[in-house]
Amino acid sequence: MLTNSRGIAFILALAISAMVTAFLSLLDTTNATILLVAGAISFSVAYLLANITLEFLIFREIGNIYSLLEKIQKKDFSEISDKSSKSSISPLRRINKVINSYALTKQKEIETLQKNEEFRREFIADISHELKTPIFATQGYIHTLLDGAIDDKQVRMKFLKRAAKSLDSLDVLVQDLLTLNQMESGVIKFTFTQFDLKDLIIEVIDQLEHKASKRDVEIIFDFEEGKNYITSADRQKIYRVCQNLIFNAVKYNNNKGQVKVSLKTGKNNIQVDIKDDGQGIPPEDLKRIFERFYRVEKSRNKKEGGTGLGLAIVKHILEGHKSKISVSSTVGKGSIFSFSLPLVKNESQDQKAKVSQPV
Repeated sequence: MLTNSRGIAFILALAISAMVTAFLSLLDTTNATILLVAGAISFSVAYLLANITLEFLIFREIGNIYSLLEKIQKKDFSEISDKSSKSSISPLRRINKVINSYALTKQKEIETLQKNEEFRREFIADISHELKTPIFATQGYIHTLLDGAIDDKQVRMKFLKRAAKSLDSLDVLVQDLLTLNQMESGVIKFTFTQFDLKDLIIEVIDQLEHKASKRDVEIIFDFEEGKNYITSADRQKIYRVCQNLIFNAVKYNNNKGQVKVSLKTGKNNIQVDIKDDGQGIPPEDLKRIFERFYRVEKSRNKKEGGTGLGLAIVKHILEGHKSKISVSSTVGKGSIFSFSLPLVKNESQDQKAKVSQPV
C-alpha cells in the first residue's frame, strides 16, 4: 500500500482528517454532524493534494529517472530524447535533466565512435588495397629476376624499370598519405604571400599541356587580359590544388575533349572554375569524392593511375585557406570544380573604383 502515491496519500489524508476532527471536537459549539462533514472535507482535500503532489512531482519523476538509468545500464540510447525544454516545479526534474543530458552526451559519443570505427575499417581496407598493388608488382618482377631472368640483359632492364615504376607509385602514395595526415593534424603550416593567381594557373597549364596533347584534350584559359588577379595564399599549396584539379579534368575527360579554366573576380574574392566535358559524376558519388581513396569507378581509376588522395588533399588545403571546394556535375556532360581565394586590391584599383563611383 505504501509503494504507490495513492496509498501514501490515503494515509496522509486520514491522519490530517483525524487531526482536524480532533481539533474541532475540542470546541463547545461542534456536534457530530460538523465533525463528520469537516472530517470528510479535510480527508478529500488532503487526499487529492497529496496524491497529485506525490504522483506528478515525485513518483513520475523517479520513474523517469529509473527508466533512464536502466537504458544507460543496458547502453540503449536509441529512445532517449532531449527534454530540456520542458519545465516543472519538481526538484527531481533537475536530476532527470542532468541524467538525460548525460545519456544524450553518451549517445553522441557512441555514434562518433561507431563512425570512427567504420572509417577506420574502410581506411585499413583501402590502404591495404592501395599498397598491395605496387608491392606485389615489385615482388613479381624481382622474384622473376632472381629465378634466372637476370641473366637476360633485355629482360633484366625491362623488369627493373617496371619495378622502379611500381616503387615510384608507392613513394607517391606514402608521401600523399603523410601530407594528408600532417594537414589533418595541423603539423603543416601555411605560408601566405601575395601573388598573381593568373600566372600560377598559366604555369600549371604549361606543365600539363604535354599530357593533354596525348589525348587531344584542349585546355582553354579564360581571363581578362591586362588584369591582375592578386591573392594572398600559400602559393605552393594553391599550385598543387590547381595542378590536381586541372590534371583530373584532363585525365577523366573524353578524347578530343575540352577543359576550360576561368577566373572571375568578385568584390572581395577570386573564383576559379575548372570545367570539363567528360563522363561526369553520378549524384550518389558527389558527396564522397573528397574522401580519401574514394573512387567513382574503381576499375577506370585504377587504370588511369593516381593515389585516390588528390581531392582529399585539395579539400584540406582550401580549408586551411578558409575556403572550400564545390562541384557540380551532370552525367554524360561533364563536371565543374570551383573554389575561391581572397582578392588583394592594389592602390590603383582602389583609386579606379573610387573614380568610377557617381558623385
